[in-house]
Amino acid sequence: MPAFETFSRLDECSQARIMPNIAYTCEIGHNTPVKPVVWMGGSREDLREFPETVQDSLGFELYRVQCGLEPRDWKPMTTAGAGVREIRVRDEAGIFRIIYLATQPEGIYVLHCFQKKTQQPSRPDLELAKTRFKSIVR
Repeated sequence: MPAFETFSRLDECSQARIMPNIAYTCEIGHNTPVKPVVWMGGSREDLREFPETVQDSLGFELYRVQCGLEPRDWKPMTTAGAGVREIRVRDEAGIFRIIYLATQPEGIYVLHCFQKKTQQPSRPDLELAKTRFKSIVR
């Protein structure tokens, strides 16, 4: 089993907090339960290396996913696995992505976070997301 941490919700500053045994409901859109975020491998640490403005934007988009809503800018990443999606954020510092899986009942799996430097995702970024996806769906 891969090393990961589970968190109950992201606050407005995209910092995760651990709140076991507390059920949150979504504060945007509708009152549905908020799915926990499961950070695969070093994805959480990768996100923390991004500029604060990017962390805030990605954190909010991830919170939308936790609430059962779609992010404002996303695309499917079927090359990484069935049901895998990519949240896309553009900032003056560059282009940033979160690859995630939201189809599992236990939570939102963040497979990989990275800064995009070319038109296509790099092979190592895609392979890492595929490997982490496979460890979930076995």
